[in-house]
Amino acid sequence: MTYDGKVSVGGPAETRDLPGLTITKVAVGPMDNNAYLLKCKGTGQQLLIDAANDADTLLALIRAGGSPLEKIVTTHQHWDHVGALVALAKETGADTVAHVEDAPALPLAPSELVMHEDTIDVGDCVLKVIHLRGHTPGSIALLYDGGGELAGSPHLFTGDSLFPGGPGNTERNPDRFNSLMTDLEDRIFAELPDGTWVYPGHGGDTTLGAERPHLAEWRARGW
Repeated sequence: MTYDGKVSVGGPAETRDLPGLTITKVAVGPMDNNAYLLKCKGTGQQLLIDAANDADTLLALIRAGGSPLEKIVTTHQHWDHVGALVALAKETGADTVAHVEDAPALPLAPSELVMHEDTIDVGDCVLKVIHLRGHTPGSIALLYDGGGELAGSPHLFTGDSLFPGGPGNTERNPDRFNSLMTDLEDRIFAELPDGTWVYPGHGGDTTLGAERPHLAEWRARGW
């Protein structure tokens, strides 16, 4: 199957093959959340981004990977992204990771706290943490560039901070909106190329090149 990032709740997962890493995307739960299972090709170690909902579906995905789950990374504190966190952590024994500012609101205290520009390993592969303030205080994105091999077309997991068509919900709060837009402009669009593939917390994927022409429009509309 050719990966296009289009998955639906109850439907099949999609897997993408990258240098050093495979990414499997699945949609779960009543809010149509995306969860991403990353597997290091060199070691077989697995990492889950957002134990969003439906522990049975996510456990089946993990078991199909054929290796233990090493880590669960939570992109932010909202309930729809952590619905299966406690069950999966208990079942797999995986370490749990979240930003220090969202950690107190999680249903399970993280075993590892991260901040902006920290790194998270999955086997031989390294994810860079990018703190994006506004949707929640401790929202993070995760960047994979294959150790520089994918520098022109890296892969970015954005949680609910960036979607096709705009930034995440800041509840029409001007301060939160300005914070998120500034972080997106300075930490994402100013630093990463148009070829960056974006994997959001809900819905289909996009690229920074597709979204970059609309930054001024987002600023003007205020959401």
